Amino acid sequence: MFESVGALTGSPWIYAVVALSVVLDVFLPVLPSGVLVITAATAAAAGSTTAAGATGQVAHQVPDILALMVCATTASVLGDLVAYRLAWRGGERLDRAIARSRRLTSAQERLGTALGRGGGILVVIARFAPAGRSVVSLGAGAAHRKVKEFLPWSALAGMAWAGYSVGLGYFGGQWLGATWLAAAVSVLALFGAGSLAALLIRRPARVPVTP
Repeated sequence: MFESVGALTGSPWIYAVVALSVVLDVFLPVLPSGVLVITAATAAAAGSTTAAGATGQVAHQVPDILALMVCATTASVLGDLVAYRLAWRGGERLDRAIARSRRLTSAQERLGTALGRGGGILVVIARFAPAGRSVVSLGAGAAHRKVKEFLPWSALAGMAWAGYSVGLGYFGGQWLGATWLAAAVSVLALFGAGSLAALLIRRPARVPVTP
C-alpha cells in the first residue's frame, strides 16, 4: 500500500487529492477521506524518519504534516459550507427528502436547540460519526441557522478531525513504521472515535425537570 502511495505523497498533488476527497465526502460519506489522510501522514512520518536516519536531514519529498492538517481542515470547512448553502437554498425536492429522513429531521431539531444556546459541540462530535457531518451540515442549512452560528463550530470540528486523523497517521508511522500494523491500528482508532461519536449523538437529549 505504501509503495503505491509513495509516488503520490512525494508530489504536491497529495494535497489536492486529500482536499478533493474531504470536500466530497460530505456528499458521499463512503469516500475514505479519513483513511487517505492517515495514510499520507503515516507515509510522511515513515519517510522523514528513514531520511533522517540515512542523511541526518528530513526529506523534502514527503508531505509537510502542518500543511496536510491545514489542507484537511480547510477542505472540511469548505465541504460543510457547500452542503449548508445547498440545503439553505433548498427546494421542494430537498424539503421532501429531509421530511422523509428521521435522522435529518432530528438533526434539525437538536442542532437548532444546541446552536441557539451556544452548545454547538454537537457539530464537533458529529464530524467524527459516520455520515454525521452530512446530517449536521444539511440540517443546519435546511433549518436556516445563521452562518455565524454554524461556521465557528464547523471550523472547530474540521480542526479536531484533521488533527486527530493526522496525529494518528503521524505517530503510528513514528512508532510502528510504514507497515500494515501501523495503518490498521490508526484506522481502527479513527473508526473507534466514529463509533463513540455516533453513540453520543444518538443519546436522547435530557429534558430539564421543572420543579
